[in-house]
Amino acid sequence: MDAATASALYQQVKLVLIEGSGLGKDALHIYAGMTVYLAVRLGLRRLAWMAWIAVVIAALVDEWLDIEGEYLRGRLAPEPGHWHDIWNTALWPGVLALAERRWPRPGAAPGSGKHAERSLEQA
Repeated sequence: MDAATASALYQQVKLVLIEGSGLGKDALHIYAGMTVYLAVRLGLRRLAWMAWIAVVIAALVDEWLDIEGEYLRGRLAPEPGHWHDIWNTALWPGVLALAERRWPRPGAAPGSGKHAERSLEQA
């Protein structure tokens, strides 16, 4: 499948999602980013930063397909509009990935870790 065909198909899918959900394009970018993040993080059990990288890659592919579609239609949106979409897609998954670094691991007691045994011996 060439880029033009992939872009045209992708544009049709996006139109169905926009019309079917009643949401704006910005909201769909946010939902798509969260869906990719959660699917990679929880479904595939990958690290938080790997899930965020998957979101960024998905956002870049999305914008590439959008740009291809704009070339086909003869109207190219301004560059800040594309960066805005990438920002919308990646922001909240990025916040979750950073926040997860501060969350205690399930089943991990406070003070457990690499140096927990050493600190007990010193006590």
